Amino acid sequence: MRVVYHSAVETELIESARFYEQKLPGLGRRFLDEFDAAVQQISAAPHRWHPVDGVRRRFLMPRFPFGIYYRLADDELRILVVKHHRRHPGYGGERS
Repeated sequence: MRVVYHSAVETELIESARFYEQKLPGLGRRFLDEFDAAVQQISAAPHRWHPVDGVRRRFLMPRFPFGIYYRLADDELRILVVKHHRRHPGYGGERS
């Protein structure tokens, strides 16, 4: 399955990794590593997580307070939003 990222996801990842890196050296790298592992887990079984609003699904990262919102389109896994749990619930909702 091909993985496609929304253009804003890179910015969300970089900002979050920088934040964690400032808190503790190496923590930003661990955040990115966990994100990569989460995407692999999602792509291995994309239907495992239930839809949260129509076709979008959410994977909760186990060690960081973030949700990865994605949808399936044809043979693609589209990563739409990487969102901290404290963000507004509607953040990134317009992405497809």
